[in-house]
Amino acid sequence: MMHSQSQSVFEILDQSALERSPRVAQLQELGFTWADLGEEEYWLDAVAVMSEQTYKELEEASSKLWLILDKAVRYVHRKHDLYELLGIPPVLWEMLDECPLPAQGFISRYARFDFAVSDAGVIKLLELNADTPTGYVEASIATPWICQQAGISSPNTAMQELLAAAWREERPDTAACVAYGSHLEDSGTIEALVKHSGLDIQCVDCLDLWVDNGIVKDGDSRIIERMFALYPKEWMAVDEGGDALAFAVEQGHLQLFNGPHSILLQSKGLIAAVWGMYELGLLFDEEERAAISSYILPTYNKPVFSGNFVSKSVFGREGGSVRLFDERGALELQDEEGFDSSVLFPCVYQKRAELARIQTSEAELHLLTGMFVINGTPCGLLGRAGGLITGNASHFIAVGVR
Repeated sequence: MMHSQSQSVFEILDQSALERSPRVAQLQELGFTWADLGEEEYWLDAVAVMSEQTYKELEEASSKLWLILDKAVRYVHRKHDLYELLGIPPVLWEMLDECPLPAQGFISRYARFDFAVSDAGVIKLLELNADTPTGYVEASIATPWICQQAGISSPNTAMQELLAAAWREERPDTAACVAYGSHLEDSGTIEALVKHSGLDIQCVDCLDLWVDNGIVKDGDSRIIERMFALYPKEWMAVDEGGDALAFAVEQGHLQLFNGPHSILLQSKGLIAAVWGMYELGLLFDEEERAAISSYILPTYNKPVFSGNFVSKSVFGREGGSVRLFDERGALELQDEEGFDSSVLFPCVYQKRAELARIQTSEAELHLLTGMFVINGTPCGLLGRAGGLITGNASHFIAVGVR
């Protein structure tokens, strides 16, 4: 049954009438093992079908913003006053200065934009996770299967091939996450990446790694030279042994993927820097300025808004640290679930954007639209549905294209 919400660019195809358990079992076999988390249904059995016109615009917006943010990183590179503004921990500065910048478009080979796409089809960038995005299994494995079952086309089918091409370039010998083997989502994510790469890569737990005079080793004392890690680089400033890991990279003993400069792309301070340069008429040409004014929200390092804005840590993850302020500038809502990283890192202040609302069998939810950029190419939609703040408690919903 399709129903449109007063001409939304999304149609919701509700499939909750289908028997859930065999579908969960099939997804599990494909490698998506956390469709149900305990008693919670993480996967919503529905498809959000986006209009083709909106998808084409989203894909084009992603390509343009990718190059705009890439240009901004090159401008910021080796400028320590700007590192500070972006909230980059000083322990990483030398690593960022010493390591060569990758070619244009490849600062991160595995990234995900998060967009607010409204019911009217207005597209605004909320943030870019260029360092350690998750949702890969949901987007590359679950979404195409769910869409195919529903007879809806999915643009996500190129993700695996693009990932394999990226990892042929990077050739990691090791993939790591924290709590490998027990954290379902992170373990499943690196296992899927390894499988899709077609390479012989060992999966390890970050907590088993140790650094011996700048050489990184795993629990079996195997030397690691090239590592993909679902480990946020800003934590090197906080974790015991973080400076030793940074030293290993500085010395050239360890190559990390995504590369070190992905943290410059990751910082929400970079979006504030882009907006600031746009307002000052610096760096960007007419075409880039048009894309910035269309798709980037006014974002600042200080709370300059009188109302209707969001504050978030430059390195907030999973909704942690997000606070929403209403028209009067009063706090309306704050995330209680995620870790509030604003105690460690500075904040940015961003104008609020409207998310599409979708009616599910459970409730009316807000839809956040993710777009993966793998090997420099926008290639995969990730739908998450939840409250006004899309945090850890949000649900996965497949997004297809009409």
